Formats: sequence, structure tokens, C-alpha cells
Amino acid sequence: MYSTPDPHSITRLNARKRPAAALAAGVLALALLLLVAAQLHHAWSSYEARLAETRSATSNMARALAAQGEGSIRIVDTVLASVVERIENDPGGATSARLRGYLMDTVRTVPELHGLFVYGPDGSWIVSSLATPIQGNNSDREYFQHHLKNTDGRVHIGAPVKSKSTGVWILPVSRRLENADGSFAGVVLGTMRVDFFAELYDSFDVGQSGVIFLTLDDGTLVYRRPFNATLPGTKLNGPVFKLYRENGPVGSAMLRSKIDQVERLYSYRHLDTFPLIVGSAQSKDEILAEWYRSTGALAVGSLAAILFIGWLGKRLVGQIVLRDRLEHELSLAGTTLEAKNAELRTLASVDSLTGLANRRTLDAVLARELSRARRSGAPLSLIIVDVDYFKKFNDRYGHVAGDECLRMVGSLLLASLGRPADVAARYGGEEFAVLLPDTRKDGAIKIAERMRAGLVELGIDHADNPQGVVTLSGGVYTFDAARDASLTREGLIARADQRLYAAKQGGRNRIATDLTFPAEGPA
Repeated sequence: MYSTPDPHSITRLNARKRPAAALAAGVLALALLLLVAAQLHHAWSSYEARLAETRSATSNMARALAAQGEGSIRIVDTVLASVVERIENDPGGATSARLRGYLMDTVRTVPELHGLFVYGPDGSWIVSSLATPIQGNNSDREYFQHHLKNTDGRVHIGAPVKSKSTGVWILPVSRRLENADGSFAGVVLGTMRVDFFAELYDSFDVGQSGVIFLTLDDGTLVYRRPFNATLPGTKLNGPVFKLYRENGPVGSAMLRSKIDQVERLYSYRHLDTFPLIVGSAQSKDEILAEWYRSTGALAVGSLAAILFIGWLGKRLVGQIVLRDRLEHELSLAGTTLEAKNAELRTLASVDSLTGLANRRTLDAVLARELSRARRSGAPLSLIIVDVDYFKKFNDRYGHVAGDECLRMVGSLLLASLGRPADVAARYGGEEFAVLLPDTRKDGAIKIAERMRAGLVELGIDHADNPQGVVTLSGGVYTFDAARDASLTREGLIARADQRLYAAKQGGRNRIATDLTFPAEGPA
């Protein structure tokens, strides 16, 4: 009941006016700090968003570049396979004029190809797509030595080299030739101009300081935009390759270039079939240029607003007076009421003995999760456990000990869960339920067995239990949307309860997942 404040109380309130004004000034200062914090948060969020947007763009670009590279090299490999088949199935075909014409026609019609060449087992030139045949020997080339030593017959992509016929940088793609007895018969080589990749990559916008690169798995550079004629064939082993070795075939990171020391956001991707890595990168400064401008303008505007609010607040603080006693008591009453409401909400959802969720909460969560599992097709597992011989425990040790036993079981169940979405509840008496969203049957069995074994390890004495300690039995049922489309909440509980009953009938201290008696669990 409200009581009228006496004069002494009013005097004390008046004496507190100046401290209250100081408090108001403090609140205003806090508000200004929060405003500054909000602006900083906004700036940081937009910074992160800008980087995330660019990371997505560079990742998509790397994916597109990888697809283009994969397709281009696959075309060359297909041509090589066709040439190998012609030669190996046509005795004397490697030296025929018809084969030379085929090579020349293929190079003219396949833009990916710079040239096609056939070398004998000693590395000598046999036939090529060149208009003017060249005499020479390529046994010193890495790809020739590779096929001489390897009989796997797979396509080989070598390090870029300068063509002996034209002097331009080329990427050698080759296959092994074999005689009928499987012995080495030479090499079929298809060459791709390194500047062919430039034609592909120049259509992508990576800014003024951006980079697009293509390398072999070992870090040997094939092409880098902007192009530098001294770089093809060199092993870089820069930060991108350290990231590749750590993260695998796909990745993104802000790294500093080993070549020009520019910090860029890199995204790379390994080709699906061939030993090549392609990547793109944009300069951090270019990525954030617009962010710098907008953040600077926002900072100036925010500073002006803060100064104005500070001046206005200073004027207003002088006008603040204390609220009257009624407002104070109403505020206090509102706070008390809210606390009581929160306490009532907690009491309505939590079991007072164990601190677990109560039956009402379990029913609500189960209905919601069952509906979600039915829509999404995700599994939903329910475990119902019961303390074995609990009535005998109460009769022998008393209800106080029984309550303590239930509290220990509740704590054990809660400690056995590993995810916020999992719910442990007291279902009634000595019976408990555990709801496991997105959990398959085998995962639910492991958790249930961990609970059963954990209770045995606690070693709570129970003279009327054949095990000598408190144990529990449990039933596990996993909802499957395809199988249980019409299953209700009550039906799900009933199926888990039936398996609990099977565990009880089977001798207790065990977990049942079907309606036959399970084997006894370890003590």
C-alpha cells in the first residue's frame, strides 16, 4: 500500500538533486559513448561485409577460371588421345603424310593448341603440325623424360618452357606412345601458348593492382596477370601455396604477395582433373577504397552530431529534477513485478527438484522439433530413461536420499549432452526424457549408453538392485520423416516408452532400440 512521504523524506530528496544531475550527465556521456561504439560497429561491419563480398567474388572468379582451364586442357588431352590412338593402331602412321595433315588441321581448328608434335623413342622429331618441318631432338625435355620413366599412360602437364620451334612460352601437355609389346615408342606433345591464358584472363576485372595466376601443383608459375616474361617456369612457393598445403584444394585469405609485396585478398582453386591451381586476387587498398571514403564522411558527420548532442545534453541536465516519490515507487513496483514474472516463467518451465526442463517444456519443444523434422526430413531422436528399482531405493534409503539420487541423475543427463539444442527433462517421478534434434539413431544410442554407463560409474549404493548400485534403463526411438510421416508427438513418446519397457523386461541396466530384449549392458 502507498504511504505518504514525510517532510524529512522530501528534504532528503531535494538534497539529492545535484547528485542526480551528475548521474544524468553520466548517462548522457554513456549514451554518447554508445553512439560512438555504434558508429565503430557499423564501420567494422561494413568493412567485414566489403571483404566478404570481395571474397565471394574472387572465389566465384577462381571457380570460373578453374572451369575454363579444365575445359581447355581437356580439349588438348582429347586431341592427344586421338593422335596416340591413330599412331598405335596404324603401323607406320607416325610418319605418314596423312597424320601430318591431321595435326596441321587440328591446330588450325583448335584455338587452345599452339602445336602438335610426335617424337620417337630417342627424342627425335618425327612429325609435327609445323608448316616447315624442323630437325631436332627433345629428349632433354622434362616431359620426355617423364614418359620415358613412367608407364601409367596418363596425360602429363609439364613446366612451361620456351618453344624450340617458335621461341614463345608454351605449356607442354603430353602422352606416352607405346609399341605393341608395351615398350616406349615416343611422346605425343600438344603445346598451349601461355598467352592463350592471357586472352582468357583479360576478360576478368580484378582492378588496377589485381592478379590472376595459373601454376602447377609444385608452385611452378605458368601465367600471372600482369604478365612478366621472366616469371613463367619459376617456382614461387609463396603464401598462396602455404595456404594450399594447409587448407586443401579451395581457399581464400588476405596475403602479401611474394613478388611485389602488395597485400591482396586471394582466392584459389585446384583443378578437378589436372595438377594445376588457378587463383585471383584483388588489392586490399582497392577493395577498401570506397569504404575509406564513406567511413571518413560518416566519421565527420558523427562527430558533428556528437558535439551537438553533447551541447544540448549539457543544457538539459541543468533542467533535470528528481522524479516524485510515486514515480519511484511505481518504478520499483514494476521492477519487482517483472522479477516475479520472470521467476514464475522459470517455475513454469523448469523442474524444481532437478533443475531440468519439466514435462510442459518438453511437450512444447517436442512438438516444435517434430514439426521441423517432418518439414526438413532431419532425424529426431528421443530417449526415455527410468531409474531401476527406484521405489525400493526410496523405501530403503528414504525420500531425502531419493531426491538427491534424482538430482544426481538429472545432473548426469545434462552433462552428457553436447549441444544447446539438446533438451533433458524430467518426465515424471524417476523417469527422464532426452530430446536430440538432428541426431540419428546411432548417435542417440551412444549418448544413451554414455548416460547409463556414467550412472554406474557414480556408484550410488542400492542394496535392492542386483548391480549393487543405482542403474537406469532406457528406450531410444529415432523419428524418420519418410517412415513416420503421420507419427504424432504422443506416438513418438509411446514408441520410445515401448523400448524402455523392453529394456526393463530384458533385465534393466540397458538401452533398448527395438521391441526385443536387448543384451545386458556392461556394469
